[in-house]
Amino acid sequence: MEECGRSADVAFIDVSPVICGGCGSKAGSLVGDAEVLVREAVLCRSDKLDTEVPIVRGYDFQNGTVDYDALLQAMLTTGFQASHFGRAVQEVNRMISWRLSDEAVEPDCSPEHRDPAVRSSVKSKIFLGFTSNLISSGIRETIRFLAQHKLVDVLVTTAGGIEEDLIKCIAPTYVGDFSLSGKSLRAKGLNRIGNLLVPNDNYCLFEDWVHPILDKLVAEQREQKINWTPSKVIARLGKEINHPDSYLYWAQKNGIPVYCPALTDGSLGDMIYFHSFKNPGLVIDIVEGEIQPELLWTFYLNTSGMSEKRSKSRERQNDTKSGPR
Repeated sequence: MEECGRSADVAFIDVSPVICGGCGSKAGSLVGDAEVLVREAVLCRSDKLDTEVPIVRGYDFQNGTVDYDALLQAMLTTGFQASHFGRAVQEVNRMISWRLSDEAVEPDCSPEHRDPAVRSSVKSKIFLGFTSNLISSGIRETIRFLAQHKLVDVLVTTAGGIEEDLIKCIAPTYVGDFSLSGKSLRAKGLNRIGNLLVPNDNYCLFEDWVHPILDKLVAEQREQKINWTPSKVIARLGKEINHPDSYLYWAQKNGIPVYCPALTDGSLGDMIYFHSFKNPGLVIDIVEGEIQPELLWTFYLNTSGMSEKRSKSRERQNDTKSGPR
């Protein structure tokens, strides 16, 4: 059988009456068997689902003022990708609400951690990792809120996630379009990050701001024997920027470490390199600053929660080289 130009692999059962003297009963039997087969195939009875399996139902906006807690909770039963998002919300809430008192006391538990009061005060240490494009975008304000209100304990990002936060305190980033030509933008002194635009002047202003701070770091390294690490440098930059829109400002203010092993892999690296011609000698120790603390924490934590924010939509053309990495 062919339909719409394609052959269909379909098996047909001929249930028409068979006229061949004395075979009427056999024909009737065939019809009955065919009906049973068809019913079993099309009207197969369902197994009963467990009573705990949720029923699909979305948020009802007819209820009036939007209840955002209820809206996020409804994601679980909305279906498709919304249910994945709902489970993520559920897991994040579990990270926030977890206490050591939720767990049974282990035989090798220290005397201190057997105390119910102590156990109820021990929380999960929450790590948040994110890529630089999220700081270039408006998600920066969400991350700033988390740091401002101490909803995370450790931040991990890339070099662009550091410098873009600082640069946006000095000069704004603009909304453009994904289709804009990198070549034509380059001629105008503009850099494209996805559909965002960053003027070259922003990086010039950033250089003017950061060079005096690098002078201070070199001086303190020589005079006070400070061993600078990426996280120490980042905390210092957050303190120096002193701007409430900066997540780095709130992180250093609230004692939240920000780790970035590849701190020089971006515009900030260019600034450190150019600065070394005028005032050489700055040393940034990656091993002490980034690798040792992270490994030690993972060994000794009771419970940790990890959240990673990233996007596949980041686009950046090769001919816009001075932009963030």
